[in-house]
Amino acid sequence: MKIGLLFVGQGAQYTGMGKELYEHSPKAKEIMELAGDEIKAWCFEGTKEMLRQTHITQPCIYTVTMAAYEALFEGMAKHDAALLDSIEIVGMAGFSLGEYAALTASGSISDIRKGMEIVTKRGNWMNEAGLGEDGEPRGGMVAAFGDRQSILDCVAAVKDGEILQGVNFNSPVQTVVAGEKTALERFKAEAKIRKMKAIPLSVGTAFHSEMMAPAAEKLQNYLMTCKLKAPTYKLYSNITAEDLMAGLSEKDQADEAKVSEYIADRMGQQAMSPVCWQDIIENMVKDGIECVIEIGPGSALSGMVKKIKEDLLTLHVEDMESLKHTIDLLAEHVNA
Repeated sequence: MKIGLLFVGQGAQYTGMGKELYEHSPKAKEIMELAGDEIKAWCFEGTKEMLRQTHITQPCIYTVTMAAYEALFEGMAKHDAALLDSIEIVGMAGFSLGEYAALTASGSISDIRKGMEIVTKRGNWMNEAGLGEDGEPRGGMVAAFGDRQSILDCVAAVKDGEILQGVNFNSPVQTVVAGEKTALERFKAEAKIRKMKAIPLSVGTAFHSEMMAPAAEKLQNYLMTCKLKAPTYKLYSNITAEDLMAGLSEKDQADEAKVSEYIADRMGQQAMSPVCWQDIIENMVKDGIECVIEIGPGSALSGMVKKIKEDLLTLHVEDMESLKHTIDLLAEHVNA
């Protein structure tokens, strides 16, 4: 069976995330212990308000996601060693922050400690970029429901020189809009007039918008100092929805320094570029992927997938119940 792995992004957080896996999966516990007591406390006991803070959320979600990833493969091996031989990981994709988990799982980021270091810095810089002179968040995000062009037309009608743009193209019926608070208020009012549903998201700022330019530059410069390797799996880029490495010539892909520089450049750009999620899922299907497994807190990505490709087998892993369900269904389909 051809599998695609999906790694969750910010917004999926909740109090207690990862706790069950920590208590029942040795591999997951190992990851959570690596993260340290502070991150464990935030994941297990952090308040809703605390977990909305970007510099806290990003390392927490990354940690729980990697714990769930390790628990999945540990669980499959325990269930039936032949199960691992019966599936083929064709590709991976991560939603925004989740792209760093995908880079780690595919071997591009050397290890989980390095990944934690990267996403912690990313979270801090994105948080800083989103603050106004008063130290308060100056932007936000809204999930808008309707066809993409109608939503973008609404954005254009009320932009009025401020930052306001479509940033997450999630499904045929959902686009996330990010921008300055005043512009978002105009957008919500106009969306209501146009009979479009618009729901504010539980995030601290305007991710993937022009507002993130200072963070993108800092992140890119920092990533240039990291030794990033070519992914061992096809990794669908947030920016292009194509293979991350497709923009680098075959000759340059053999040059480790050029590979590292190229990935650093792409991941810097990612912080201020739209996420082409619908296109990613459609490309996975074109590549023959028969099942996708969402890894990390929540099941929001699974919901998006169903809006894009209703008949695609969609599973997720975030706790022991979902882990067991996923392994049982995989075994059932493989043995059918």
